[in-house]
Amino acid sequence: MTTAWVFPGQGSQVVGMGRELYDQSSAARKVFEEADAALGFSISSLCFDGPEEQLTATENAQPALLTTSYAYLEAARQQAHPLIFEQPAFVAGHSLGEYSALLAAGAFDLATAVRLVRRRGELMAAASAGTMAAILGLDEAPLEALCKQVASEGEGDDWKVVIANYNAPGQLVISGGVPGVQRVSELAKAAGAKRAVPLKVSAAFHSPLMRDAAAAMAQVLADAPIADLEVPLLANVTADERQQAASVREELTQQVASPVRWVASIEYMTQRGVDTFIEVGPGNVLAGLIKRIAPQAQTINIRTLVEG
Repeated sequence: MTTAWVFPGQGSQVVGMGRELYDQSSAARKVFEEADAALGFSISSLCFDGPEEQLTATENAQPALLTTSYAYLEAARQQAHPLIFEQPAFVAGHSLGEYSALLAAGAFDLATAVRLVRRRGELMAAASAGTMAAILGLDEAPLEALCKQVASEGEGDDWKVVIANYNAPGQLVISGGVPGVQRVSELAKAAGAKRAVPLKVSAAFHSPLMRDAAAAMAQVLADAPIADLEVPLLANVTADERQQAASVREELTQQVASPVRWVASIEYMTQRGVDTFIEVGPGNVLAGLIKRIAPQAQTINIRTLVEG
């Protein structure tokens, strides 16, 4: 068995996540307590009790998900579960989850990680430009062509649209200016897409409209202590391996305004022998995507290992 650990991104948060874990595992409890101390407020209370509106806010959801995901990992390590006891062949994370993956791979300590994602969330929330939509049932090539077509029809950021998330075959997310995203959504449905679903987001994440946030994040990362990784990371931006601190810093700077190439990342790992993916965090979003990308692979949620 060859494993990879994968970590979910924003959208997997739910009020109540981690509460039983906190009560049952001293290792998980330590993670939540360390995160609270590093942030200067109780992110654990937001995880356990909400309110949902505050937990969902980007600047809160990001540290909350990282903390909960890492708490599950530490609880499994404390139990010396055989699937977690051995290091994986790779780690990977979807958008925000890349920071959780890097924490697991030894890039930085928990305090650094939660502070970084808190700042990342603040910068992304402040961008407040553009929107996103999920396009279901249309292949990459025709959707990419539609994005280029709409960008050529108008001028300025309002008409810039890109594929932001290559989540799974037939499950893509576009991001860009509001009129541009609306126009691509209309054309996609006319071209055969099953659905075009507007997403409840405050900005055009993983698109060129996030360039200011990416530039600001580069300054934050320049001062952050980042170490070489113990396990290779499959990078969101390029779907290739990163293990040196300098390349990790570059990846984290670029990913704010670049697409998440999740399909290519999973394909890369399976081609190199990974047959089991362990989703480390709340929810089963990544397991669902992986089953569509690599149906031959086994997917396991870490909650089933910790909670039985």
